[in-house]
Amino acid sequence: MSITSTATATSAERRATVSTADGVALAVREYGPRNAELTVVLLHGHCLRTASWTYVRHALQRRYPGARIVCYDHRGHGDSAAASRRTYNLEQLGRDLSDVLDAVAPTGPVVLVGHSMGGMTVLSYASQHPHQIGTRIVGVALIATAASGLADAGFGRLLRNPAVSAFQAAVRRAPGAMQQAKLMACKVFAPIIRTAEFGDRKVSPRVLALANAMHNETPIVTMASFLSEFMVYDQTDALAVLSKIPTLVLCGTADLMTPPSHSIAMAAAVEYSDFILVDGAGHSVILERPTEVTEAIARLMTRAGGTGQITGSHLDLVA
Repeated sequence: MSITSTATATSAERRATVSTADGVALAVREYGPRNAELTVVLLHGHCLRTASWTYVRHALQRRYPGARIVCYDHRGHGDSAAASRRTYNLEQLGRDLSDVLDAVAPTGPVVLVGHSMGGMTVLSYASQHPHQIGTRIVGVALIATAASGLADAGFGRLLRNPAVSAFQAAVRRAPGAMQQAKLMACKVFAPIIRTAEFGDRKVSPRVLALANAMHNETPIVTMASFLSEFMVYDQTDALAVLSKIPTLVLCGTADLMTPPSHSIAMAAAVEYSDFILVDGAGHSVILERPTEVTEAIARLMTRAGGTGQITGSHLDLVA
């Protein structure tokens, strides 16, 4: 694992490339002072990229200018390099997170914030490195995600459809042709995707354009290869170790990808968790309702920094 500095886009953003243990180049973005007392790592979801955190990141920077915020694209996503499809699994993403932390935050306390597949990555890391929870990792946020049973509720039930296996086989045989088909399918199924991602509330055209662009740019091999992983994913046992630290569990009430039942189960398994339901929000709650998400993360950062008093479990319903 190694880190290479590259061009700086602005004085507020530092870009770097972290090489993982198996040689995959991950695109990293860093904001805030290098010597900050607290580092917050934002992990994006499947078929997304660091841009999905834009609104939340900007708000966090305004609220906590002294914190360091790190974002990176998962392998096969965004500006990060492609890799063997055999490595497109959540165990590997947990190892990638470890490599990024070793490169950009080798010392000092860290808060991990994961949306969707990013939250699953956090749980994989916690399972692989339980000794880091409560020492290096001082807070965790699990947003619109699940610890297991993705194929048992919501749109996740479609993973059991035989068409998914046929789709994956077609991608393996002819990835180029399937990539072109994917671009056309995104236009055809845009209304369905909008409902799944954003729930039943009106969303600005700017947010929809950003979400659609991120989906369209994701290679078909990346998209298809992770689907099988979601069917067998189970990190329920990793939740217990999170009781050592402040933990936020947040989701939208209209999330069709990872319905609230997943978040309820996770919050119940973590002692003193801060459980927040955002009324009417869909799976893309970080794009749709960034203010509420930022406020919840800010409260987590306060708790993780030792300035908050943990008195018991907490449940909010944000309208």
